[in-house]
Amino acid sequence: MKYRLLTLLTLLLPFISIAQEKGLDEKINDAFMPVAVAWEGFILTPITIAGYNLPIVLILLIFGATFFTIYFKFPNIAKFPLAINTVRGKYDELDHHSVEKAELNIVDGDLVDTIADESKEGEVSHFQALATAVSGTVGLGNIAGVAVAIALGGPGATFWMIVCGLIGMSTKFVECTLGVKYRDVDANGTVYGGPMYYLSRGLKEQGFTRLGKILGGLFAILCVGASFGGGNAFQSNQAAVQLSTMLKLEGGAVGVIIGIILAILVGIVIIGGIKKIASVTEKIVPFMAVIYVLASLVIIFANVEYIGDAFGMIISGAFTPAAGIGGLVGVIIVGFQRAAFSNEAGAGSAAIAHSAVKTKYPASEGVVALLEPFIDTVVICTMTALVIIFFNMDAGAFEYGNSVNSTVLLTETGAYVGGVDLTSMAYDSVIPGFRYVLTIAIILFAFSTMISWSYYGLQSWKYLFGRGKRADVVYKILFLLFVVIGAAATLDAVIKFSDAMILALVFPNMVGLLFLFPRVKDEMDKYLADIKAFVKG
Repeated sequence: MKYRLLTLLTLLLPFISIAQEKGLDEKINDAFMPVAVAWEGFILTPITIAGYNLPIVLILLIFGATFFTIYFKFPNIAKFPLAINTVRGKYDELDHHSVEKAELNIVDGDLVDTIADESKEGEVSHFQALATAVSGTVGLGNIAGVAVAIALGGPGATFWMIVCGLIGMSTKFVECTLGVKYRDVDANGTVYGGPMYYLSRGLKEQGFTRLGKILGGLFAILCVGASFGGGNAFQSNQAAVQLSTMLKLEGGAVGVIIGIILAILVGIVIIGGIKKIASVTEKIVPFMAVIYVLASLVIIFANVEYIGDAFGMIISGAFTPAAGIGGLVGVIIVGFQRAAFSNEAGAGSAAIAHSAVKTKYPASEGVVALLEPFIDTVVICTMTALVIIFFNMDAGAFEYGNSVNSTVLLTETGAYVGGVDLTSMAYDSVIPGFRYVLTIAIILFAFSTMISWSYYGLQSWKYLFGRGKRADVVYKILFLLFVVIGAAATLDAVIKFSDAMILALVFPNMVGLLFLFPRVKDEMDKYLADIKAFVKG
């Protein structure tokens, strides 16, 4: 372990030695920006439909989610009671086999916590599992991502985020069911799963062996990139922004220094093998998530007389968007991009985690996962949006749609802020001093999300390069370097790269889901039949 930590420090030494050089952040950003712009342009390549330029990836995302919603007869509504009953443990007795905790459950973070909760029979209930998972998903997508959406698209972007969350429930149900069905278990009982496995195995089962290998490999490559971007660089960027703002840090290397500190802390967990920090974070993050939700509710109830007006702005703005966003299509694109970044429905990353849950019924895990986009995007993202809208109604702090490089121009000071800064101002305006609590929450959310995504990326890396220790170390070193890059780059560069990497996962994943969805119906029918027999018996 000491050797690994020494290796980490040696690799970061060049950054540390030049961290005082003026303009270092700008130099890193200048080098990173062209890559981010080029990649975003490629992934968001549009086609013209009825005179509108629509990104192909969003068409695929929306079409797939809508198709699953209709084909499975609106599971986001019809299966909601079943999801609640499954979560509260009503059908736990259907599983009769003993369950042991999988090796990967030592990882803290987003949906990985669901594995830890659900894979030990009798230890916790399904309700506790979902609560843990949701507390993990309340992160920078909800805090910074919503602010970016409203700054760019106005209140109407919230409407399309909600729509994306609702139909995304169906997609999450499909991909997580398949994740459990086609997972791989090695001789030691360690579980490996995710889209790369259900794409390769599921399509092979249908006679499309070559296509399955291509899509599985492509997903794994893109997931590694997504772990560097949305699961890493965006997290470290917003943590660095909030920390430097709160501490009033200035200088050309502030981002690099903060990034190095974050990289060392993350490295202690993912390279050093020290689980204590992850264990502590696992306990604190849910607590911070609860504080964030409670603060949101306090502000919403304090402005209860304006809720009608706020929702009026959300609905009207959805169809008459703010100037500068590019019309109706522009605000839809902004809303769906931010929602997809927040709940990852369609990207397939959730299936990597859920695949390790031990159950006789893959569909049961799909049903549990169905609730997550609803709580994460429909409920919590809407809370954040309302707080920001209330703030702007009262203070007139900024003009909707008047943005540059993913930031918004403040009316009073003429300064540009974005993402987490805007959310922090909104909460602090009603709860003075809350920005300090929010800063702690953001750092913890960023930390836990980076650890979670290091697991997602590592699983994909292992799929590509094998499960040896040397491959593990190479991936983890690259992951840590992107912590520094993300902290040093601007929000615009990072969000372009991160968005594009997350959305890129939709291409192979959604194509595979459109081939494999009949298997989900088979699994769902089996689960429902056994539930019916269980209730009668």
